[in-house]
Amino acid sequence: MNIAIVGAFFLGMVLVGIYSLRKITGPLSYFVADRSGSTASVAASLLATIIGGSSTVGLAGLGYARGLVGAWWMLVGVIGLGALSLSLAGQVRRYDVYTLPEILERQYGGMSLKIVASALIACAWLGIIAAQFIAAGKILSALWPGHFDLLIIIAAAVCITYTVLGGQYAILRTDLIQSVFILAGIAIAVVAGLWTAGGMTGLEAQLPPSHFAFPTSPAFSPMDLLTFLFFVGTTFLVGPDIYSRIFCAKNPPTARKALALTAAIMIPLAFSITLIGMAARVILPGIPPETALPSLVMTCLPIGLNGLVMAALLAAVMSSADTCILTTSTILSADVIQPLTGSSMTDRGLLATSRIVALIVGSGALIIALKIGGIIASLLLGYTIYSGGLIIPVLLGFYRKGLGLTAWGAAISIMAGGGLALFLKLSGYDTLMLITIPVSAVLLFAGSWCERRVRGL
Repeated sequence: MNIAIVGAFFLGMVLVGIYSLRKITGPLSYFVADRSGSTASVAASLLATIIGGSSTVGLAGLGYARGLVGAWWMLVGVIGLGALSLSLAGQVRRYDVYTLPEILERQYGGMSLKIVASALIACAWLGIIAAQFIAAGKILSALWPGHFDLLIIIAAAVCITYTVLGGQYAILRTDLIQSVFILAGIAIAVVAGLWTAGGMTGLEAQLPPSHFAFPTSPAFSPMDLLTFLFFVGTTFLVGPDIYSRIFCAKNPPTARKALALTAAIMIPLAFSITLIGMAARVILPGIPPETALPSLVMTCLPIGLNGLVMAALLAAVMSSADTCILTTSTILSADVIQPLTGSSMTDRGLLATSRIVALIVGSGALIIALKIGGIIASLLLGYTIYSGGLIIPVLLGFYRKGLGLTAWGAAISIMAGGGLALFLKLSGYDTLMLITIPVSAVLLFAGSWCERRVRGL
């Protein structure tokens, strides 16, 4: 029965992609669904995008290992989305562009800056897409153990197929379906987990007191919280996948409302998924933390119902992966390939190029996924590179004229900040990661000052 349920889910996603194919008339429909998104559809797509592998499998793993403080992985996103809704959402939507690097081009001018930003985003987002594929493999492995690599390939193939075919229309449609699956699946899993573990009383009796500490704990220091806030939370304030949803909204008020609605829904979800992980530690002690959620579902729910919940978890993972694939392919196609080819590329050529690049991006992420094992570790690497290089230039770019910022300063800040973040992360200097933010800011102002002096501005 579970095979039939998951198979039907996969088939349904592909059929949505095929159905959406007829709506694609050019880059505007493929990239941003003709900017026709309502508050409900944009919020559903945002929610489905955010509640991916890190926010289900990964977050439950944090709850299993660290307790309630694991909820911060999603709560810092609530802070980021809330700030975006209250401050910059209207400005972002009014740009009427396809990608975040195009915003940088509008802010600072210069095609080279757009290409530099696009390259850094593509590198970071490949790791993020790979993490979603890994999460899909872990979920499916709970149903069919012993075929991890094959299951990753199957899940990735389905996700890549409907994204390449239907573009943003397919993603908005599948995200609406997937968001319903996700919310229902998490609700069923948390009720089943708490019931089996003996409720909150059972958790308190069997888990160490540190698992109930909040906002920090012995396993989660204030420095850990700051790291989450600056390197995860800021990607919700300035993130290519989040902005891609804003670009789809009908108008700025729709974008602001969708962001606020999504942030409000995420708060109870953060604690619910964390409690699932804590319940799994009581019910299934000794298992790998990142298998907590699928293992609990398979243990506590009967056949058929557990298949439905596993389909919901797959929906969460694939809804994040599809957005990241399309966002990355759009950035590479519209912000790198098209500018380098000049005006010779038609809209039809750009659309065809975008589909080919989406296929390449998805395949590249699949190869990475087959070589990496940890979801949170992979995501932190991607987020760190992105945040270290792009957060400061984009945020301050909204106030560029008043601050006297220039394209040279932004390019130096992006390359040096992202490069430093990558070096520190790969070298194991996690305690120094927070310096990348002020370093990026200093280089932005210093580079801008130098350019103004050279040009006599």
